[in-house]
Amino acid sequence: MNREIPSAWTDASRIFRLEWIVPLLRRFGPLLALLLMSGALAVLSPHFLTFENVLNVFRQSAVNALLALGQLLVIITAGIDLSVGSVLGFCCVLVALLLKTGVPTSIAIVTTLGVGIALGMTNGLLLTKLRLPHPFIPTLGMMNVARGLALVLSGGFPISELPEDFRFWGAGTLGGIPMPVIVVLVVYALFHLFLTHTTVGRDIYAIGGNKQAALLAGIPVDRRLITVYAMSGGLASLGAIILAGRMNSGFPLAGVGAELDAIAAVIIGGASFFGGVGTVWGTLVGALIMGVLRNGLNLLDVSAYWQTTVIGVVIVIAVWVDVLRQRALERRRVFRR
Repeated sequence: MNREIPSAWTDASRIFRLEWIVPLLRRFGPLLALLLMSGALAVLSPHFLTFENVLNVFRQSAVNALLALGQLLVIITAGIDLSVGSVLGFCCVLVALLLKTGVPTSIAIVTTLGVGIALGMTNGLLLTKLRLPHPFIPTLGMMNVARGLALVLSGGFPISELPEDFRFWGAGTLGGIPMPVIVVLVVYALFHLFLTHTTVGRDIYAIGGNKQAALLAGIPVDRRLITVYAMSGGLASLGAIILAGRMNSGFPLAGVGAELDAIAAVIIGGASFFGGVGTVWGTLVGALIMGVLRNGLNLLDVSAYWQTTVIGVVIVIAVWVDVLRQRALERRRVFRR
């Protein structure tokens, strides 16, 4: 016998179980965390909210934001790209070498972007054409290859004294706003449109949601995956151009461990390791959280060793929250059946 439950009771039950708060936290949780963290640091350090320091946080977060954006595309497809930090280091050395040998700045930048895209595309080809069981394997190999090439090309030493017009992309300003910040905002806006308003963007979400269903729906999964990894490599090379310009050198060890910061930014920003979920602006907030955290720890004179420990704890907590979220979604699906 079916008994109808009064709507008032249903509403009361939903309020009691706080179901309404879950989607709200999923949407605005990262932004709320960023505001709370910034407020706490403003109380603990009088230097945190100064104009110069805020600009510094944005400037220093730019490279991680670009790496995180590439990582977001990969993670939406339920993959991972461990090579972005090493591709960043290799492209730093490459662009510095090109400039030091007299190559014009525009050609050096385009060549570096092309090489970054090619390295990312190689990851995608290895994953799809060799039918490797997990993206962990080709990207781990590329991580070592790219870092090794960076050390071979540079001899292990930084390549410094780069042209002034190139340094503008990392250290210059436009209307008082640092160029890295402008580049990040433009790139993020373009990728937001790409993911939400194009067929390829929707295909990327579909692949992460259910790869087999995407295949049955006629989506060219392999081609899309190659595109995603190529974009990740291209964004890493763009980050390298900004970093080399800011540091005025191509440092072969640049980007060591950067892949972990990028992954943390993506997960903190609301994406799921299980694929199919994630937004561009959430990832930007995640990258800012990582930047504010590092900046705040520096202002509070926390040692570099403890900073690494804190970042590691943040990554574990972010992944744990993602796992809890995924379990809650699974339980909800079971009850609906």
